[in-house]
Amino acid sequence: MTLPKPPSTPSDAAVQPDPASARPLAIAIAGAGGRMGRQLLELVAADAGSHLLAAWVGPQSSRLGQPVPGTALAYSALPEASTGKHDTGDTARPDVVVDFSHAGAFDQVLAWCWRERVALVSGTTGLDASQHQALADAGADIPVLWSANFSLGVAVLSRLVAQAARLLPDWQAEIVEAHHAGKRDAPSGTALALGMRLAQARGGTLDELAVFDRSRDDQPRRPEQIGFAVVRAGDIVGEHSVLLAGAGERLELVHRAGDRSIFARGALHAARFLAGQVPGRYAFEDVLAG
Repeated sequence: MTLPKPPSTPSDAAVQPDPASARPLAIAIAGAGGRMGRQLLELVAADAGSHLLAAWVGPQSSRLGQPVPGTALAYSALPEASTGKHDTGDTARPDVVVDFSHAGAFDQVLAWCWRERVALVSGTTGLDASQHQALADAGADIPVLWSANFSLGVAVLSRLVAQAARLLPDWQAEIVEAHHAGKRDAPSGTALALGMRLAQARGGTLDELAVFDRSRDDQPRRPEQIGFAVVRAGDIVGEHSVLLAGAGERLELVHRAGDRSIFARGALHAARFLAGQVPGRYAFEDVLAG
């Protein structure tokens, strides 16, 4: 996807909250009717430091026009970038949009944020290369942050994996992940992201080194390969294990999520961070340093 770059005018400057101000962070949530969106609504409602400005859902959503629990707002449709209207249910524009919609709606969300000069935090998965490129292009004018996982623990795990891979370049690597029975994609986006960090730390790419199926490979394991194993069962929230094995010893780096609300908390943490940044493309790991 290639979005036309919006015209640059003084009024289009990215809106940043005044650090000296005690006013709550104004947030719009895209994909507010989904699992993550609903958790974010609950979290924002209980957070004195943030204020819900809009809860956006798709045009076919059964929630459209219905009251948002615990607020005076109603669920509204995703805004159209071409109208130039701040369709937030309020006269003010948000400081940041938090997007957990879907790949088909992402273009519309990004285009609106880009036009309105509003920071965007997105956890929408399934984006293609052109959408990631559009996100990078928008980063020239607004702060944008995309992540497949908003767990603070996973962000730390990613750093540790890269460091261990560099320090133990000859050790063999395997990644094992487990999720609930209803999860469709396999391996998970987080497992792939960990594999990518590991491969990059060793000067390679995931495409070159990843092995997803050994059932038809009647050959010994090559030392440089990164193997993946997947578990889908029960109601497992999410577990990721990176194993590095050398001669006579092995190192395991593991993260286990016991509650899906950690991802909503991480996304809100990222929103607070991003709303105070200059335009650019940010990673969730930047939030740790911020």
